[in-house]
Amino acid sequence: MPIHLRAEPGDYAPAVLCPGDPRRATYIAETFFDPGARCVNEERGMLGYTGTFDGRPLSVQTTGMGCPSAAIVVEELVQLGATRLVRVGTCGGLQPTMHMADLVVAVAATPEDRTVFTYTNGEPHAPTASWALVEKAVALAREQGARLHVGPIVSSAVFYDPDPSRFRRWRERGHLGVEMEAAVLYTIAAIRQVEALAILTVSDVIEGLESTRISDEELKQGVDAMMALACRVATSD
Repeated sequence: MPIHLRAEPGDYAPAVLCPGDPRRATYIAETFFDPGARCVNEERGMLGYTGTFDGRPLSVQTTGMGCPSAAIVVEELVQLGATRLVRVGTCGGLQPTMHMADLVVAVAATPEDRTVFTYTNGEPHAPTASWALVEKAVALAREQGARLHVGPIVSSAVFYDPDPSRFRRWRERGHLGVEMEAAVLYTIAAIRQVEALAILTVSDVIEGLESTRISDEELKQGVDAMMALACRVATSD
């Protein structure tokens, strides 16, 4: 039994959704899973649930905020038998074509966080999603009629960045958004040879040195659209 996910092999499905927020994990299990999902972890408030989606096994497990926290959870999920990890969360939109509640499928995640380099012994590495999951997510998102952006994002080590000009530099290099966990998810998935993808909802749009935050109602609609997509991707063949 791992230290932080107090569960046994078989308690989690092979496919696991990975939100940062424990309340979102509960919401996902109660709203999108078939009736009968059970709680499989409560340690440190890192809530995890296992059930089914359209009859197919699926789990959801909180990762917390930032790469160090996410790394612990991802490692322990793999120890417990997970083979497909889909991050579901929010991001700040960096490109001028982006709107609140748009969906982002992250093909790659630039690590603005030293956790990835601990795993790679300081060697350069390009954290990349599993291509089969990218293809599936894009096809299903278009089928849903979602406003979709596909490309690279940044995983930042800090939320309140003391250098606001950094957003401009990320934007100029073609990044779609900024969040805090995907880079380490992709890196550990590569090392442990499991599948990984991050699907994100744009929760604020960063323009210049300012950002505009999404309304609660828009955020709920965006998250629901993201979850409808993520559940289908996670349980796909």
